[in-house]
Amino acid sequence: MTLHLAGHRHRLGRTGFRRVEVDAGFEGQGFGLVVNGVPVFARGAVWTSADILRLASTPEALRPLLAAAAGAGMNLLRIPGITSYEGEAFFALCDELGLMVWQDFQFANFDYPLADPVFEAAVRREATEVISRLCIHPSLAVFCGGSEMEQQAAMMGLAPERRAQPLIESLLPDLVAALAPSVPYVRNSPTGGDLPFLPNAGIGHYYGVGAYLRPLEDARRAGVRFAGECLAFANVPEPVTLERELPGIACHDPRWKARVPRDRGAGWDFEDVRDHYLGSLYGVEPARLRSHDPERYLELSRAVTGEVMAATFAEWRRVGSTCRGAMVLALSDLLPGAGWGLIDAHGEPKLALGILSQVLSPVQVLITDEGTNGLDIHLLNETSAPVEARLELTAWRDGLTPVLSVARDVLLPPRSAQRHGSFALIGSFFDLGYAYRFGPPSHDVVRARLVDASGTSLSEAFHLPLGLALPRQQLDLTAEAKDLGEGTFELALTARRFAQRVVIRDPQFRAEMNGLNIAPGETRHVRMHPRAGTPAHARLDAVISALNGLQDVRITA
Repeated sequence: MTLHLAGHRHRLGRTGFRRVEVDAGFEGQGFGLVVNGVPVFARGAVWTSADILRLASTPEALRPLLAAAAGAGMNLLRIPGITSYEGEAFFALCDELGLMVWQDFQFANFDYPLADPVFEAAVRREATEVISRLCIHPSLAVFCGGSEMEQQAAMMGLAPERRAQPLIESLLPDLVAALAPSVPYVRNSPTGGDLPFLPNAGIGHYYGVGAYLRPLEDARRAGVRFAGECLAFANVPEPVTLERELPGIACHDPRWKARVPRDRGAGWDFEDVRDHYLGSLYGVEPARLRSHDPERYLELSRAVTGEVMAATFAEWRRVGSTCRGAMVLALSDLLPGAGWGLIDAHGEPKLALGILSQVLSPVQVLITDEGTNGLDIHLLNETSAPVEARLELTAWRDGLTPVLSVARDVLLPPRSAQRHGSFALIGSFFDLGYAYRFGPPSHDVVRARLVDASGTSLSEAFHLPLGLALPRQQLDLTAEAKDLGEGTFELALTARRFAQRVVIRDPQFRAEMNGLNIAPGETRHVRMHPRAGTPAHARLDAVISALNGLQDVRITA
């Protein structure tokens, strides 16, 4: 950008203008970001570091992680109070990629001795420097007093009057108001409500679905308003990383367990959490499966955390939801292993990220199961342009035979959301959710899809009314490869039967999207990009698998 002033040109570099406000809702108990007058559903992840050893991250180290976040449909990253401040390169890239930043001041988990004048002066110097340096970036959306300070005091049983903390209640907000009045300030993450960590008011840290082993329905029951953190799991890395770090039976190696995150003093870890949902959603015994078929255990484990996250975000983004945003813990791992990160320590996206990304698009179709009220189809358009499309609703028996197919033309105005009940779309009774259970189920796969006038699929969502544990069978999955030049290939994937969470793996090429569902008889196109260090003219040698498939497919090009 260039400023023309008094006949002179002044180069300003990349900059932008934005107005960020907080919407607490009509009753004052909510929390949502409004950017330039437009309410935004904030979705993203908690940031850790691109370089745990040097901390001062370079653009080269930062760009792959930030680009992966933006490419997955995220629009907000939170730098929590337990890490370190990021440098200019981080914020410049977020400016460029359109990622908002929630910046915690680096205070966390306990009270601070603000009565000590030396300490207070140090805090003022630190905060002044941080505010002055960061407030010029359009990506900066929120300043936050810190992480889990109010929560720590409340969980220790202190009465409200003993939980007061001048650091986050007066010193920091006063500095922000003076130096960056256009940037919203929040006391802490979490904060608000009868207790500061309750998710139904203000900003919560939501682990009902996740660490506390609540059913998926708890995401609605909890009345989440805004999750500053949520959905932490021991996400399993891809085989390319396990073969590099833990060849062999990785999940039974002591080094594996050492890298699984855990809460200090708890008798469980986050692999136990993942196994709980693995057992309940796929109908397996995790310990037995791990010992008898470790590869299958890892395949299902990679998928299940993505399924839980996607279902939860679909619930939070639906029409009528109380939630205005959520950030997964965390974007990336600091060490190789089954960590909280959606991206592993070598920069390899995990399958969980691929599955989650499919419910984060600005133009999105979602399905929620409303029991005896049928399925609800939610259509979202967060863009500034209207979307004219055709909504298709289809059901298949045995993942093969269509038993229902209806369509309706829809107009999605800019910045709009609409809900369509399945009974209204069909125009008669058809138990898509298999809630009434009159006789055996007529189908096991349901899809809602938005298609534009050219026939291009804008978004699609699948619902499996009988659960995720589909029988493994012959899918007749096929693949064709096309060389696009410059080391990039495109695969055309087709399956005669419904293919569940298709994964493409190649030692030298990375799939642009993994974890796709493929409707029977349809073709999906996925590009394959060379990994760093892949030699020019390298050959594609990909293995393609589906969770419900009996055989993998191998393709070379």
